[in-house]
Amino acid sequence: MRLVQGYADTGNAHAFVPPFTIENAMEPKVPFVFNSPHSGRNYRVDFVNSSRLDQREIRSSEDAFVDHLYKDAVTLGAPFIAANFPRVYLDVNREPYELDPKMFEGKLPSYVNTRSLRVAGGLGTIARIVNDNKEIYRHRIPMEEGMERIETLYRPYHMAVRSTLARVRQLYGAAILIDCHSMPSTTHANGNMVKTDFILGDRFGSSCDPAITERATEILETMGFSVSRNLPYAGGFITEHYGRPDRNVHALQIEINRGLYMDEKTLTPKPHFSAVRRSLGLFVRELTRLDAGELGAQPLAAE
Repeated sequence: MRLVQGYADTGNAHAFVPPFTIENAMEPKVPFVFNSPHSGRNYRVDFVNSSRLDQREIRSSEDAFVDHLYKDAVTLGAPFIAANFPRVYLDVNREPYELDPKMFEGKLPSYVNTRSLRVAGGLGTIARIVNDNKEIYRHRIPMEEGMERIETLYRPYHMAVRSTLARVRQLYGAAILIDCHSMPSTTHANGNMVKTDFILGDRFGSSCDPAITERATEILETMGFSVSRNLPYAGGFITEHYGRPDRNVHALQIEINRGLYMDEKTLTPKPHFSAVRRSLGLFVRELTRLDAGELGAQPLAAE
């Protein structure tokens, strides 16, 4: 499989790149799991050739560099999961089978969700469009290819998320998933432009204990950042699916304004990228000091 890389770390476009990376999964030092599902930047050549988009357009839906911004979580001993495949190829922040039948050659299985709002908007598990409603593909995708993407990428990714959360909860009695994303600097909600540095999404209080959202807000605001909650990003499938506060599994989505750290036209880091990364490292350090016991957690091994 040949790959085209956007922001390449290896410098070798022909090197094997695993579907995702996971660190600290077996020996977590804190009850937090950090997840970056949309920062993947390894593009299959056949996918690029099947697209009508240029390089900048095809990368416009990336949460570019987000995995780098939160990398200090690894140093602190938190499990860190990051997709290497791009969101535009497969979006793990959707149900497994949110698919638009008009995109595929052949009949989709009966269990596929073809009627969700995300499918209608062109942003299903396999997206039809990127920003500005630009169509991705030159032609229809064989149904078998779409199913293969889900079986070989989506399912292993979510298996890794589930097993990591289960391991952390077993050790600490609670697991807190921080789902890391980025948002365009020109973000709108209800027809109005939202000017904020971060948006925290907890599904309007249903996906995590309020103490977690409050603590994250407090840390960021103390550092001088502006923070909003839930509008227009309350959290996607990952936050909704894994956030089960009644079972001591919590999920909080964090969107960072891309204008803080990157040039959105050239998709390159700004000169002060390192300073923003250090700020996020401090944020991670302070947030992971939250004691799981404050959430009423008890290690399952001790029960």
